[in-house]
Amino acid sequence: MAAETGKSPSVDWKRILFILLGFGLFLLIYYSPPWKEAVDPTGKAFPLTREGKASIALFLMAGIWWVFEVVPIGVTSLAIGVMQSLFAIRPAKEAFRDFMDPSVMFIFGSVVIGLAFTKTGLTRRIAYKMLQIVGERTSVIVLGSLVLTAGLAHFMAHTAAAATVFPILLAINHLYGEGDRPTKFGKALFIGMAYAAGAGSIVTFLGAARSPAAAGMFKEFTGVDIAFFDIPKYMFLVGWAMVLIIWAYLMLVLKPEKERIYGLRETVQELHSELGPMSRDEKFVILCLILVVIGMGLQSFVPSLKEWDRAAIMLVSTLLFFLFRVLTIKELEDVPWNIILLFSGAMSIGFCLWKTGAAQWMAVNWLALFQKAHWMVFVLAIAFFVLLMTNFIMNVAAIAISLPVSLVTAKYLGVAPEVILYSSLVVAGMPFLLLIGAAPNAIAYESRQFTTGEFFKHGIPMSIILMVVLAGAVAFLWPLLGMPILLGN
Repeated sequence: MAAETGKSPSVDWKRILFILLGFGLFLLIYYSPPWKEAVDPTGKAFPLTREGKASIALFLMAGIWWVFEVVPIGVTSLAIGVMQSLFAIRPAKEAFRDFMDPSVMFIFGSVVIGLAFTKTGLTRRIAYKMLQIVGERTSVIVLGSLVLTAGLAHFMAHTAAAATVFPILLAINHLYGEGDRPTKFGKALFIGMAYAAGAGSIVTFLGAARSPAAAGMFKEFTGVDIAFFDIPKYMFLVGWAMVLIIWAYLMLVLKPEKERIYGLRETVQELHSELGPMSRDEKFVILCLILVVIGMGLQSFVPSLKEWDRAAIMLVSTLLFFLFRVLTIKELEDVPWNIILLFSGAMSIGFCLWKTGAAQWMAVNWLALFQKAHWMVFVLAIAFFVLLMTNFIMNVAAIAISLPVSLVTAKYLGVAPEVILYSSLVVAGMPFLLLIGAAPNAIAYESRQFTTGEFFKHGIPMSIILMVVLAGAVAFLWPLLGMPILLGN
């Protein structure tokens, strides 16, 4: 067409600028002189190796490319593996092995559950039932969607909750009547889903791997055991306060274009009646999901089951769906591989920062700035570091990096270890800035209702709000619930 009109295709200079900015920053840091070692409060030194400095450079390049989406997000992930190999940061065998980490397979299994819900018609059945309850007001529909997502994330991994709710929200968005065109209603639905999944996941041990992993580390460092009901005791009000705040924020900045979807209730009742009774496949999918949730839940109570990997439990459902022909090769081809690659790359850069010592070097340098600060400033500084890191690497890794250093420093300031643990868990569950911060963020992106830049833009005020809510919990809520805040109190 360009040849016929005599016009050459326009050059996307903005895209080229951010490609060069990311790669240029990588080269600048990679070839810079050695950086100063970090020193913790006990005087222990943490030198930054050449590989560690290079991993920080790659970390920043990937962040720029992901935020500005200069290439498909899955392709940026491939670049992470390629750059590690070409610049001798880590051997290719290690860099690309992380692309098939069990956590990535867990996300794959969660996505397949969502596909099974869609294929069997369960998504439409649940969507219609929910809409019959919440009615026609778009603001209440968004609230109902957030409550459903957060509630599911109490009892299953937030990835599985998001994968389950996602096709339901697609069906709801279709009823809005604007097709696939991005709308404020669509943005609120899917960004809200991602945020609410994180908020709901902090409330119980079942919401994500981070809580049981952090509790295990905490017991190893302090000798104190975190009981199953300790997490909801301190996290329930914080998690649900964030769900309501998320809804209020979205209704303020992304207020739906239509106040009501007129005639929705009658339309939904008619559509629901057309579905007829629940099919065998629908019942089978529900049964498989229940078995997966029970399997993960039992791991918290039955010591012998802790050896089971969560990814293996999740993938049992995938195997059953194909063995019993609920899904076919068609659905396998519909898997959003761009999102799977996104998390593969996130795992790779996370392990790269961790294994080269770069993440620990950053944690020690950051916390050293606050070792003589007021105890509240110190607690919030730890939380802020975890919040930033969990947007780029596994939240379990972010906690594992910061917890040992922060617990050592906390003793000097008279801060109780429990407040360090719970503060870290709150922010680790809600990475609002980047898609790679959590699987629900990436799943929501598949709706094509928002860009990575829009997600980042809304994530900034929401992250600030999260820090304010956390400060309120530390200062007022948790002491009322009996949590020790300062040693000796």
